[in-house]
Amino acid sequence: MMRTRLLWFGFGFTVAGAAIAQFVWRDLLTDRHSLSSEVNHKFDALEARISMLESLKFRKAESTQVA
Repeated sequence: MMRTRLLWFGFGFTVAGAAIAQFVWRDLLTDRHSLSSEVNHKFDALEARISMLESLKFRKAESTQVA
């Protein structure tokens, strides 16, 4: 009788641990995807601003050469 209870307790504990691990894993995966998406968005915005500054610098250098 005691072995049966211990077996079912072990089985239930294992199933509960696996379910919790699945939720934690899914949460971490979602967080990682969100973080990488946010970083990519910020790098794209930074790249656009740098490109704009470089084009303005090129136009200014071009206008000083013409004048």
